Amino acid sequence: MVGRYSTGHALSSLPDAASGQTVVLNTMELLSSIRRHLLLRPLRTVIVDDVRRWRGIDLMVVAWHIARAIEKTSNAPRIGILLPTSGAFPAATIAAWTLGRTIVPLNFLLSRSDLEYVARDAGLDAVITIGPMLDFIGGSIPGLTEIRLDQMKFKGIPPIRMTNPLQRDDVAVVLYTSGTSGRPKGVMLTGGNIGANVRQAAEWVDFGSADKILGVLPQFHSFGLTVLTMLPLATGARAVYTARFVPRKLVELAKEHKPTALVAIPSMYNALRLLKDADKQDFASLRFVVSGGEPLPAAVYDGFHEKFGIEINEGYGLTETAPVTNWCRPHEQRRKCVGKALPGIDQRIVGPDGKVLGPNEDGEVRMKGPNIMKGYLNLPDETAAVFDEQGYFKTGDMGRLDEQGFLAITGRIKEMLIIGGENVFPREIEEVLNRHESVKDSAVIGMHDGMRGEVALAFVEVKEGATFDEQGLKAWCREHIAGFKVPRDIRLIKELPRNPTGKIMRRKLSAETKSEA
Repeated sequence: MVGRYSTGHALSSLPDAASGQTVVLNTMELLSSIRRHLLLRPLRTVIVDDVRRWRGIDLMVVAWHIARAIEKTSNAPRIGILLPTSGAFPAATIAAWTLGRTIVPLNFLLSRSDLEYVARDAGLDAVITIGPMLDFIGGSIPGLTEIRLDQMKFKGIPPIRMTNPLQRDDVAVVLYTSGTSGRPKGVMLTGGNIGANVRQAAEWVDFGSADKILGVLPQFHSFGLTVLTMLPLATGARAVYTARFVPRKLVELAKEHKPTALVAIPSMYNALRLLKDADKQDFASLRFVVSGGEPLPAAVYDGFHEKFGIEINEGYGLTETAPVTNWCRPHEQRRKCVGKALPGIDQRIVGPDGKVLGPNEDGEVRMKGPNIMKGYLNLPDETAAVFDEQGYFKTGDMGRLDEQGFLAITGRIKEMLIIGGENVFPREIEEVLNRHESVKDSAVIGMHDGMRGEVALAFVEVKEGATFDEQGLKAWCREHIAGFKVPRDIRLIKELPRNPTGKIMRRKLSAETKSEA
């Protein structure tokens, strides 16, 4: 990977180096920064997607037309967005924020019933969309008027009636969780939350107008919204999008556009490293490669580095944190950790008794910062439950901080197994399984045992052409982990259940799941 270089910052509000104080961008400061970059050089290409190139003036004109359509169509304070990863999504966002509306990006991979629930829960009366997306989800959502971008004409500049702008503490976006347990919850992120996280990320890796970012993440996801969409728009960088992850296409886009940053999730990097006809020259332009959304398996990190000569920089965050809280920078790369906290974020590790733990002690990761959510929409009790008495957000993740402040995530509290009185995290076993030459990916859950309380049960996907050998995999595990951690059963599964961003959903696996030939 090439070294860091200075790009200069385009954001109007950055931290005061002398005081160490974090200056928080509010929604309108963020929007003003975006507008400034789009209109200062209006003929410059700012976004490339599967359909077209978007110049700054193109994005603004489309946004003005969408804003006019919103005025005519919707009376609700929140507006739905149902669009593929593309330049149309930020145009719709700019339009809504211009009118003082909150956006609700709709996860088009949710079940039909969950989509309808989200629309009701958010109080939506309209959705910005296109015909193919409606076809994909099975038709119109009851109760929502459609603002169809594929049926609009974008000629001239329409008159727009400006309303009261969103203030720093007003909700700018509601992002619904994928609903792996129960109904999806609406995470309310304010303009201050998003603006702060954009500023934090830009400052942390010196990201600016000279950069080009390549990605395929859905923009209804916090990672795709903040890092892939808002970050380049607010810094004047160029974004290259493709709506559907096709490994070979991503390589071709990298060769054509020569991005400086690649943003993806571990399963995507795993697919890229398995490409037979890709090599180091394909990604030679990158100065950093970012992985987030789920833990990065050692096998993926090692395999990607061996194939492309690039170290993946792992990050960490949650939808509730807007999302990035930690990021391993290239010059601070450490394996099996997610880096230090971004500027303005205070992190601590807390034990089961609420005591703050010292360096290298395992406990729950908790944090404060300007990027932490306002709360869950319509769920005051659940909101209160995720903040402790000191106002720290309880992530539900187990981790440890070392003496230098580097964070390592060891697992989810709810997914922890207790085997014979010992705490065991699925990730440790999965890391071992994933290093086996036949294993493409794996997931571990707990299975009840009368003698030991719980035992580990593993599910594995095997690589193309590989043979599944349960006894061989158990023997491999015995070589690398303690005997009590070795899975009681290892089962073949054709495809592990994943959420829309590719994260494995262990809760959808159970001891009753049958092996698949």
